[in-house]
Amino acid sequence: MTDLNALDLPNIALSTQGDVLTARLMKSEKRNALDEEMIRQLIDLFAAVPKSGVKAVVLCADGPHFCAGLDLKEHYNKDRSAAEFMQVCRGWHQAFNNIQHGGVPVVAALKGAVVGGGLELASAAHIRVADQTTYFALPEGQRGIFTGGGATVRVAELVGKHRMIDMMLTGRIYMKQEAMDVGLCQYLVAGEDSETLAQELAAKIVQNPSLSNMAITSAIDHISHMSGHDAYFAEAFIAGVVNTQEASRDRLKGFVEKTAPKTKPSQTPS
Repeated sequence: MTDLNALDLPNIALSTQGDVLTARLMKSEKRNALDEEMIRQLIDLFAAVPKSGVKAVVLCADGPHFCAGLDLKEHYNKDRSAAEFMQVCRGWHQAFNNIQHGGVPVVAALKGAVVGGGLELASAAHIRVADQTTYFALPEGQRGIFTGGGATVRVAELVGKHRMIDMMLTGRIYMKQEAMDVGLCQYLVAGEDSETLAQELAAKIVQNPSLSNMAITSAIDHISHMSGHDAYFAEAFIAGVVNTQEASRDRLKGFVEKTAPKTKPSQTPS
């Protein structure tokens, strides 16, 4: 097992409760903007998470904002070449791929700014919980830049390519129910505490067998990019492995013997 506390993560605070890891971005003075060092820490953390024994992660942030995106001051001061910035983007891809495809469910607790690269970060999480302060935007057009952290894939899949183009061209901001309606988040809390619901969801998720959670968080995205012919085979193969695991037998026995909890609307979080 990897000891997460041994990692060099000066800007990410870690805490655990049971099988749930809480990872908190700790650069509130810069609205948790993503510089090269923060990306390095995200790469290291989410490369280690699958080997740590934790079964779910709540990704959240210190201060009033989740993440304001690329650290534009660092970007301006470094005055990188095109080749240099391409490598920066590849680092972002690695960090966010580690989040999405690590096999451990990640629930993002969002608030305030989820902007530019912050939205790219949030879109790599498997579940996004927003509160009434949360706003989503891709202001790259107004900054004279272009998304480089995977938005053209992840955000476009969430909201559709034409809506994403509109966000980038006009600076359109989505909030509250409208953000829910277009697919930027799956949950919207009534007040300003997305983290409580995120923790509740994570606590529920870790009750599932880890192999099932790995398949759900990894396979569905991979299968969605396959041809139909290949997707059907991959789905059947994964179902063969997951549906015959020992944990499945135990749970199916409970269903057959009518001791397992039933699926009812009241069990669904609001």
